[in-house]
Amino acid sequence: MNHLIADTNFNIKQSNTKVDIGLSEKEAEKKLTKLSKKLAKLQDKIYAHGKYAVLLCFQGMDTAGKDSLIREVFKKFNARGVIVHSFKVPTELEQKHDYLWRHYIALPARGKFGVFNRTHYENVLVTKVHPEYILNENLPQINAVSDIDESFWEKRYKAINDFEKHISENGTIIFKFFLNLSKEEQKNRLIRRIEKKDKNWKFSPSDLKERKLWDQYQLCYETAIQKTSKPYAPWFIIPADSKPIARYLVAKALLERLETFNDVEEPELDPKIKTELSLYLNQLEND
Repeated sequence: MNHLIADTNFNIKQSNTKVDIGLSEKEAEKKLTKLSKKLAKLQDKIYAHGKYAVLLCFQGMDTAGKDSLIREVFKKFNARGVIVHSFKVPTELEQKHDYLWRHYIALPARGKFGVFNRTHYENVLVTKVHPEYILNENLPQINAVSDIDESFWEKRYKAINDFEKHISENGTIIFKFFLNLSKEEQKNRLIRRIEKKDKNWKFSPSDLKERKLWDQYQLCYETAIQKTSKPYAPWFIIPADSKPIARYLVAKALLERLETFNDVEEPELDPKIKTELSLYLNQLEND
């Protein structure tokens, strides 16, 4: 799946939101079920091995399908081994710390999978489109929007790269997925949210306000991906107009990369205990 990984030349306008992978949506759903089972077995092995954590970051425009993708890809996982965090507007406590703090304390422990539904990248996406939000952080030397210049954003990209490199060097395997949705498909999904009663709860008038800023968001995504797709923390660009295909591509990318970690093995039982297994078995059978 290396063809899905972005580099410094990533161009969002030239990036596909639809892709023909030789599978129908129904076929992709069936293959996803098999992939999910394989991932679940690998999750058990990573948990037992206990030397790696896995961090999965999902970003995309509203209606890109993050929630349903997370539900379907990880449905076979042991619930105790995967933790999902959905980052909303920072709380008062979170704003008393640096912007990475709330993400750092949510990182998965070794042996666990952590899923970030919206991520630390909101700090160079939403805040870049709405720089007035930065003022809520009460930062030194930032007293007005006019104080937020390009060097401010460059420092944030560097801080994010440093953060990801640090956790990678300490055993966290990082995946970053950009669900690349077309503006037309977003329109269709927003209409469905309005027309279908069971989807109404997902709709907010703010979705339409943010949609008007589509081009600004696209530029912010392009820049962030260009500056932060690294070998230790690659960005996978997932065509997202078809939810079943997007889910399949994410699961396949996960499995293919995780299987390259050849040192992941289930630990050996203590030799002394191993030699006495027949004794323990006999005790149980005669209990």
